[in-house]
Amino acid sequence: MGVEKTKVLLPEQIKEAAELLAQGEVVAFPTETVYGLGANALNPEAVGRIFTAKGRPQDNPLILHCSGVEQVEPFTLEIPSAARLLMEHFWPGPLTLVLKKTGAVPLVVTAGLDTVAVRVPDHPVALSLLQEVNFPIAAPSANLSGRPSPTRAEHVLQDLGGRIAAVVDGGETGWGVESTVLDCTVQPFRVLRPGGVTVEELQQLVDVTWDAIQELEAPRSPGMKYEHYAPNAEVFLVTGPGAAPKILELSEPLLADGQKVGVMTWEERAELYPALTVLPMGRAGDLSSLAHKLYHLLRAADQLGLQVLFVEGVDEDHLGLAIMNRLRKAAKGRVISAGGEEEA
Repeated sequence: MGVEKTKVLLPEQIKEAAELLAQGEVVAFPTETVYGLGANALNPEAVGRIFTAKGRPQDNPLILHCSGVEQVEPFTLEIPSAARLLMEHFWPGPLTLVLKKTGAVPLVVTAGLDTVAVRVPDHPVALSLLQEVNFPIAAPSANLSGRPSPTRAEHVLQDLGGRIAAVVDGGETGWGVESTVLDCTVQPFRVLRPGGVTVEELQQLVDVTWDAIQELEAPRSPGMKYEHYAPNAEVFLVTGPGAAPKILELSEPLLADGQKVGVMTWEERAELYPALTVLPMGRAGDLSSLAHKLYHLLRAADQLGLQVLFVEGVDEDHLGLAIMNRLRKAAKGRVISAGGEEEA
């Protein structure tokens, strides 16, 4: 698949982006979380182009982006009252709900499942585009499958330039990590992917569960089954209060071997790593800042030519749960406690 050149459109050129989508083309656009790779959700051939452009497995379902609750209703068999409560509180916003689908949703969107993931994005460009086309847009993140998600138009072009028709450059995205995905077809509701809306925020309104280890036969939402978010560098996630000594110990033979080694750490701790290339995560404990720049830092590791990247873990509550979920996937299971024992 390829096009002569991927067009870069500005937000004021939204009509051109809408026309391309109506013609069955694939167009990247900004949301409040990351850039999405959109196609007309009701056109199976167009949706298929998303999988081709990304190199995405066909059994990995997509999210249906809608302009509001009224656009969601024709594609869902039932919306439980608790789900409607969440829509009222968090839409538009970074919350995706998995509901039973109607036959109006093409099976290619849902990977053959009887459920569909839906959300209303909280970004003026995304909402303008949805209102202009007047059909739901199926959209995963606008990156090559397995790569860090894009938070800037330049990230999209790095991965998909020449593979898609256009990208709407709406500047840097806000949240920086994807939406929370919540399965509303079970009781209690179950978090399938932590994200911008925290588990704690959800639990204030409805009964929800979160299980970090969810091995399913078929992924019920994006961000499950497959490796994600990985730069070319080999990533090691190091947790615990003794992270710095452990990283220094592990990096010593790598540096002696001539490898280029980096570390993601809080700004205040940068001086602990004089021999390493430091990628600052922001001020200590500022999880919003870290989430905002997380994928940019992982991509920067490649631009700097790092061969190994150590990352200091953060506490797994609130937004830290989503951040650590992404870092674990980026590390492909290479998670080391400060005591030197590998985590399961």
